[in-house]
Amino acid sequence: MKLRHSLAASAALIPAALLSTPAFAQSTGSVDFDDEIVVTGARATDVAGIQSPDTSKAKSVLNQEIIARQNPGQTILDTINLVPGVVFTNNDAYGSSGGQLSIRGFSEDRISLTFDGVPLNDSGNYAIYSNQQLDPELIEQVNVNLGTTDVDSPTAAATGSTVNYRTRTPGEEFGVRLSGSAGEFKFFRIFGMVDTGVFTPWGTRAFISASTASNDNPFNNYGVVDKQQYNARIWQPIGDNGDFVAISGHYNENRNNFFGSLPLRFDRAVPSGFPQSKDEREYDINYPCTVSTIARPGLADLTNGCGTEFDRRYNPSNTGNIRGASRFTLTEGVVLTVDPSYQYVKANGGGTVNARERLQDVQPGAGVTNLAGYIGGRPYFGMDLNGDGDLLDEVTMTAPSQTQTHRYGVIANLRWDINDDHSVRVGFTYDRARHRQTGQVGLLQLNGEPVDVFPVNDPLTDVTGAVLQKRDRLSYAILSQVSGEYRGEFMDGSLVATLGIRAPFFKRDLNNFCFTTSDTGFVDCFGQGDPRNAAYAAANPTVQGPQQRVLKYDEILPNVGLLFKPSNQVSVFANYSKGLQVPGTDALYNAFFFAPDTPSARPEPETTDNFDLGLRYRTGQVQAQVSGWFTKYDNRLASAYDPVTDRNLYRNLGRVDKYGIDGSVAWQPLPQLALYAFGSYLESEIKDDVQSGGTSFIPTAGKRESGAPAYTLGGSARGTLGPVELGVTAKRTGGRYIYDTNLPIVIGGSEVFPAKTNAYWLVNLDARLNLEFLGLNDQTFFQLNVYNLFDTLYVGRYTTSISQGSSPPFAQIGAPRTVSGTLTVAF
Repeated sequence: MKLRHSLAASAALIPAALLSTPAFAQSTGSVDFDDEIVVTGARATDVAGIQSPDTSKAKSVLNQEIIARQNPGQTILDTINLVPGVVFTNNDAYGSSGGQLSIRGFSEDRISLTFDGVPLNDSGNYAIYSNQQLDPELIEQVNVNLGTTDVDSPTAAATGSTVNYRTRTPGEEFGVRLSGSAGEFKFFRIFGMVDTGVFTPWGTRAFISASTASNDNPFNNYGVVDKQQYNARIWQPIGDNGDFVAISGHYNENRNNFFGSLPLRFDRAVPSGFPQSKDEREYDINYPCTVSTIARPGLADLTNGCGTEFDRRYNPSNTGNIRGASRFTLTEGVVLTVDPSYQYVKANGGGTVNARERLQDVQPGAGVTNLAGYIGGRPYFGMDLNGDGDLLDEVTMTAPSQTQTHRYGVIANLRWDINDDHSVRVGFTYDRARHRQTGQVGLLQLNGEPVDVFPVNDPLTDVTGAVLQKRDRLSYAILSQVSGEYRGEFMDGSLVATLGIRAPFFKRDLNNFCFTTSDTGFVDCFGQGDPRNAAYAAANPTVQGPQQRVLKYDEILPNVGLLFKPSNQVSVFANYSKGLQVPGTDALYNAFFFAPDTPSARPEPETTDNFDLGLRYRTGQVQAQVSGWFTKYDNRLASAYDPVTDRNLYRNLGRVDKYGIDGSVAWQPLPQLALYAFGSYLESEIKDDVQSGGTSFIPTAGKRESGAPAYTLGGSARGTLGPVELGVTAKRTGGRYIYDTNLPIVIGGSEVFPAKTNAYWLVNLDARLNLEFLGLNDQTFFQLNVYNLFDTLYVGRYTTSISQGSSPPFAQIGAPRTVSGTLTVAF
C-alpha cells in the first residue's frame, strides 16, 4: 500500500510522535478510508490537542489533551465550543443538565451526532441530549465536519454538519485510574476505570469504568442533578495489520429537574421575567409545600399549585447501547468493516396537569356527552379521586411526555485498493428505530413530588379501565442506505479527488391512536380500540381519527471533494455535498390534522446544497485553516415550541441562503506554550414571506434566521512551568435573533425584550498541578477548573420561532461562575 511505502520512506524525517494515525471519522469504514488519505505523503500532526486534518472537508479535531482540561464530567458538546462555527450554551457548568448546539447556524436537530458510528439524535425529532454523552475520560477524540457528512452517515437529519466522537482503545498494560471531584453547588463526582491489559495469548484487552455525579441547581431553592454511567469495551486484535473485533457497552442514567428557564421579558421581576443583572438570577419557588388535601363532599375542591412550578419538572432518562466494530483484511488491498449496534432509551419530560373527576361533554348537540378520556388537554376520570364521594374536584397529577425506543443498526463498508493511487469503497447502512411515544399520568406525593418519575411504569386508568394519556403513538423510523466512494491521487499525490454518493431510502411508519384536533399537536385520546372512539368520530366527522400513515423519502446525495497539496505544509481544499432531513415525527403527527390525501399531510423534506473552499497550513508547530462556505437551503422547516403545553407548531420557511467564513490557527512556539485563535462570520437570508393562513403572510423575506449569531471569536493559551500547567479559554458569541421576523418582543404595545439576545464573553480557566514532585507517578495530579470566570450574565438555550406568539419564549439563564477541583490518581 502507498500508505506504508510513504511512511517507511519518511520515517527518518518525521518525529515518532507525528506518525500516530488519527481515527477522526465516524464509522470504522470511514476511519479506514480516511486514514489512507491523511497519512499518505504527509504528517499526521496535532498542536496541543488541536488538529486540522488534511482532507477535502472543513473539519476540526480535538483530542484527549484538550478534552481532559475541561470541567470534570463535562459534556463533549461544550468542549467543541472551541471549533469555529460552533455555538454551545450549557445549562449548567458540569454538563449534566442539557444545553443547545448549533453549527454554522444549523440547529441541533439538523446536526448528526454519532458515538463510534452509532447515531445519537433522537429517532423521532432528531434532538440531541447533551447531558447523556460519554464520560470525557473515555473519549479518544471528537471531530466536527462543519458542512458535510461522511458517505456512510446513518442519519436522516444532517442537512448541515456532523459531530463524531470515538471511544478510547483499551490499554495494553494493566492500569487503574481514579478521580474525585468536588465543587460549587454541592457538586461531587467519582470516576473509576480499570484497564485489564493483554490477558490472553491472542492479545485480548479490555477496560471497564463507572462514574457518579450530583449537584444542586445554581439558581433556586429546589432541584438537583443525579447521574451515573457505566462503560466497558473489549478489544481483540487480529494479526498485525490493524484488523480487530471490538464490543462496547454503555449505560447512562440521569435524574434532573428543569431550572433557570424564564420568560424573555424585562418588564417583570424574576421568575416571571428574565434577570437584567447577576443579582436577580437567584429566586425561590413554592418549596417546600403540601398538595391540597381538602376533600369536601358536594363542593368543587381545587388544587393549590404545590408541585406545579416549571422548576419542579423532572427530566429522567435511562439510555444504553451495545456497539460492535470490526475490520477484516480479506485479501491484499481488500478490507471489510462491519459496525452493528443496539440502543435503548427510556425518558420523559414535562410537567403536571389538573385532572378532573367529572366526565366531559364532547358534543352536547350530537348527544355525545359524559365521556371519560384525555380531552382538550385534560384527563377526565369519571371517578372520585380524593375520596369525598363526589365528582366535582380537580387533582394535580404528573403528566410528562414519555418516550421508549429500541433501535438497531449496522454500517458495513468494503474497500478495494485498485493500486497505490486509486481506491474505492461501497457501503450499506441500516437503521431501524421503534419509537413509542405516550403520555400517561401519575400521582403526586403530599410534598408535590411524583410517586414515580416514570408514570408509564404504573399508569392511572379512568372509570372504564382505559389508560389516560395525552398522546398515544407508535412510530417506526427505518433507513436503508447504499453508498459508494472513490479516491484517486494524481500528480504524484499532490492532487487527491474523492467522489462519493449515498442513496438513502427512508420509511416512516406512523400510527396515531388519538384524534388530532389541531396542527400544533393537540389530540383527544380514549385508548386503542375503545368503543368511545366511534362515538367521538361520529360527533366530529371533520376531525382526523386514529389511523396509520406510511411515508417514504428517497434521495441521491453526492459528496465530492478535491485536495491540492503544493507542498507538505500547504493544501487547498474544496467540497460539495447535498444534505437531507426527513421531517421528524412531531411535524408528521401534527400533519395528521389534515386529510391524508392533501399536500399538507405530507411535509416536504429539507434539502441543502453545501459548498466549501478553504486553505490549510500544517507543520509540527502550526495548524491553521480558513474556509469560506455557502449553503442553499430548500423547504427550511421552522418550529415554535411552547414549553408549557409541550407542543410545536411547524411552518415551511422555503428557500434560505447561508454563507460565511470560518478560521482557526493553533501555534506551539515552545513545548511549554500553546496558543490558539478562532473565529467565524455568518450571514443568512430568508427569501420569502411565510404564509400563515389564508392570505396572511409573516414578513420574513430578507431577514436573518433566528438563533444563530452573526459572529463568534475566541482563543486559548496554555503554558507549563515545572509541575504547574495553566490554561485559559475565551469566546465571544454575538447576539442572536429571537424570531425570524427579526423583531423585538412586544406586549401590550410596549417592547419588553430586544430583537436580539446580548452578545457575551465566556472565559474558562483551568490549572493543573502534577504531583510527581511528591514522589508520586506522573499520572497523579490535582486540577482546578473555573467555568465562566467573570460570572457573565447571558441568555443561554431558547427555542426560536418564525414570529411572536401570544407569550414570550422561555430562555435558560447562562451557567454562572462555577469552581471545582479534581484529584486524579492512576497507576
